[in-house]
Amino acid sequence: MRIKITVLLLLCSVGMLSAQLRKWTLEECVTYAVENNLTIEQFELDLENAQIDESDAIGNMLPTLNGDARLTENLGLSFNPTSQEPVSTQLNFTGNLTSTLNMFDGLRNIRQLQRAKLNAISNQYRLDDLKDDIRLNVANAYLQVLSNKEQLKVFRAQYAVTEQDLKRTKELVEAGTSPRGDLLEIEATAANQEQQVINGESLVLISIVNLAQLLQITDYENFDIADEEFDIPPSDILNNSAKVIYDKALSFRNDIKLSQANVEVAEKDVQIAKGAYFPTLSAFVNYNTRYSDQNLVSVTDLSVIPFVDQLWIFDGLAYGFSLNVPFFNGWSTRNNVQRQKISLERAKLDFEQTKLELESNIQQAYVDVTTFDKAYQAAQKTLDARRIAYQYAKDRFDVGLMNAFDFSQAQSRLDNAEADVIRTKYDYIFRLKILEFYFGIPLALD
Repeated sequence: MRIKITVLLLLCSVGMLSAQLRKWTLEECVTYAVENNLTIEQFELDLENAQIDESDAIGNMLPTLNGDARLTENLGLSFNPTSQEPVSTQLNFTGNLTSTLNMFDGLRNIRQLQRAKLNAISNQYRLDDLKDDIRLNVANAYLQVLSNKEQLKVFRAQYAVTEQDLKRTKELVEAGTSPRGDLLEIEATAANQEQQVINGESLVLISIVNLAQLLQITDYENFDIADEEFDIPPSDILNNSAKVIYDKALSFRNDIKLSQANVEVAEKDVQIAKGAYFPTLSAFVNYNTRYSDQNLVSVTDLSVIPFVDQLWIFDGLAYGFSLNVPFFNGWSTRNNVQRQKISLERAKLDFEQTKLELESNIQQAYVDVTTFDKAYQAAQKTLDARRIAYQYAKDRFDVGLMNAFDFSQAQSRLDNAEADVIRTKYDYIFRLKILEFYFGIPLALD
């Protein structure tokens, strides 16, 4: 039994360790961020409020029904409601049931419902636009972790090669075939590369923490991304002009839809404000009844009429219409209409500004893709040349035809070239993904 328990505990420990060392893919990071972001949760609550406003607008067009009841006891001189004789105490009950219906209010209720629907749509676009921004931010942070990890691998590989050179140089110096200056130079190069490894590890850790914070994960020690290397994905996005990409983005981008919906909401606000110029017409019906312990069957018979009978005997019904005509209200209606018109013009300007910003961002993204593609290609050519130069220098250094200082310079130039390739590679991938995102292509690295 003890053995079974021990095995079970070991299996649980392995399971917990596996869960802690989970490696996150880009898709998992994006999905988790969208589902757990606090700002998104706040925007979702705003959307729920907007949907409740729509229900309120529907309710404003329905008739109301309200009832009230009052039970009072009078102490002191009062009058019998039937005989009108004075009495010292009296117990009274009254009840009312009233229904009202707004028949016409300048179409404000109808337009209020239309506005509520548009506002709910606007809040949905606002929520979706935030999700788009989060997806891009997470993708950028994820690619930064990948870039830093790839650079760290290069630093470690370079340091391993230099350690081999350092070991061999020590042997040559001890054998008297190489000057001690070569050893000192190699040691300096090794120390510099060791520092690069330490800095690289710090950059990886910082970028992982930044990504975890975007995902609102606080267990940084057990958070990491999948250990994958990504080549530049194939894409034909540049087969489309920036104008074509912009025209398509106008048809589906949530920031554009949000600005356009805000214009429509502002137009409804103007119509609602103008509705106050019109008279309002409402209908009402009221049913009322009462009871008193002083209501007698007759003057000679002092028995009180039963409670239920009095409710039927003394009930009444009233109904009618109410018309309210706004002749003058201190220009409040006119001023409110003017305010809403100003808000409408501001919404139109915001819409145009959003379109200009989108066009500018797409133009910039288009130029960035072209620029970083060329930068990556140039960095790759430089790296190929540096590798050949480094191998040539190493061959000369190995046979004693190059001193350690010149060899370390060749090594340094190779290190910089490899770092430039990694940096420009991920810069290009991210800009490419941004441009594809504007074209409606989902974020993915495969």
